[in-house]
Amino acid sequence: MTQLRFALAQIDTRVGDLDANAEAIMAYSRRAAAHHAQVVVFPEMSLTGYPIEDLAFRATFRKAAWDKANAMAKQLATDGLGGLYVVAGTVGTDTESDKPRNRLVVLHDGVVWAGYDKHFLPNYGVFDEFRIFSSGQRSVVLDIDGARVGLAICEDIWQDGGPVDELAGQHIDVLLTINGSPYEEGKTHTRYDLAVRRAHEVNAPMIYLNQVGGQDDLVFDGGSFVVDVDGTLLERSPMFVEDLSYFDFDKQAERQQIGTIAAEMERDEEVYCACVLGLKDYMAKNHFSGVCLGLSGGIDSALVATMAADACGGENVCGISMPSQYSSDGSKDDAADLAENLGAHYEVQAIEPLFQSFQQQLTLGGIAAENLQARIRGVIVMAYSNSRNLLALATGNKSELACGYSTIYGDAVGGYAPIKDLLKTRVWDLSRWRNKAAQEGLGFGMLPIVGNEAASSDSAAVAAAKALPSVLIPVSSIEKEPSAELRPGQKDSDSLPQYALLDQVLAAYIEHAHGRADLLADGFDETTVDTVMRLVDRAEWKRRQYPLGPKVTALAFGRDRRLPITNAFRE
Repeated sequence: MTQLRFALAQIDTRVGDLDANAEAIMAYSRRAAAHHAQVVVFPEMSLTGYPIEDLAFRATFRKAAWDKANAMAKQLATDGLGGLYVVAGTVGTDTESDKPRNRLVVLHDGVVWAGYDKHFLPNYGVFDEFRIFSSGQRSVVLDIDGARVGLAICEDIWQDGGPVDELAGQHIDVLLTINGSPYEEGKTHTRYDLAVRRAHEVNAPMIYLNQVGGQDDLVFDGGSFVVDVDGTLLERSPMFVEDLSYFDFDKQAERQQIGTIAAEMERDEEVYCACVLGLKDYMAKNHFSGVCLGLSGGIDSALVATMAADACGGENVCGISMPSQYSSDGSKDDAADLAENLGAHYEVQAIEPLFQSFQQQLTLGGIAAENLQARIRGVIVMAYSNSRNLLALATGNKSELACGYSTIYGDAVGGYAPIKDLLKTRVWDLSRWRNKAAQEGLGFGMLPIVGNEAASSDSAAVAAAKALPSVLIPVSSIEKEPSAELRPGQKDSDSLPQYALLDQVLAAYIEHAHGRADLLADGFDETTVDTVMRLVDRAEWKRRQYPLGPKVTALAFGRDRRLPITNAFRE
């Protein structure tokens, strides 16, 4: 009678931090053993962090990672946990080519079993593994206490054929895959459908263990799960948090027992939490404890400030109001109200005196004068960042970034851009969602990404949530017509199509790569199509210099979309 308890250790790692990652693996392994698990599973490249990019080429790094894995195996045995099977990911070396390998290893009985090397290497979107890694063997089966466990790494289950196809003929009892699958909106259901298909192919339950946490411009959402042969969901871990859950496998059972199923997030909550986790981890992993940003009273800076308050607490957010002679009283009031709602530090630095000083020497007009105002603001934000060791946040959205509707070295300055991958219409959606969540009592420190198991019952957290205003983001910031307020009566619609239309064209042109003929066939009018294409094509150089921010869509600017800056092709 074969029964195995698998522990699903969905952890957040830091690239290159072998000591901290190893400590996390050891701690979760001890917890799993205390709950009678025989196998504990960690994400892809969990020992090294993921993705390691060109760190993989450093022989000293690979040796340090391998030495650390051996030390961990010995320590587990010393601690009386040698019988535990610890499945983790690290970087290995191809003995023939001396090229790095993306490797799954098993720590057991005091030694490191070399395990399995990733076969299919993704080479699209954010992935460039074909350049970095050497591909591995076709299939590997691990025998654990009478159960045959087939192994795979991430991309190996996404491609037909290969290791999974071979495992289908080897009578495995469980298919186990470790993953570093980045978040994008809508991907959760795609993963589940794929896992159901693979479980059916190998005629065995499938464990999908995913990484969680932010790494530069990537966010890993966790959401690990187990599906049975017939597609029944047996376990689902929560998204955006570290988690340890269990799957009890019974070889004799016709169908496996259902365990803990975490609730699904609604669409806007999911995207919001991805952006906050990206910011939170970027700050933590790069040793920032606070942020600064310009608060204009507009919706973009309002949403970014609110995300920052959720990521690090309102007391660690410094909002800077930088009004000019063109700033409306309403915008200044909205900025002040937002800061008060968030409990953020709020300071006013009027830019008109600085602007006039520049003008006495430069005498600029038109767009140059408008950009000068934005650049003065950029200088002030960076001055706060440098003098107070705060992470400067850029507040531009994807619609603006696509069309070049930002001032380079002005409102584009910063070290991180939390809403860089959100179209303007999504900015409004998420702002409304966060206000709705506040009305329902979701305060700072109570989001899944920053809370903990006790957060919902913690009396202090609940009291703090009740003390918050029922509306965090001023309604007028959401409802008023967008304006950069760089000249009298200016509106975004003076330079851009209305955002409801613009975002539809951008989604088709950028994310679906529709050309001019395709866009016209989609039903968009010729003037709008030509305007949007011209703006997007001319702004590539600006996007190359924009701060990194979390990827939450299928195609984000940066690694996903690589177009030449010098490009004469026009449709």
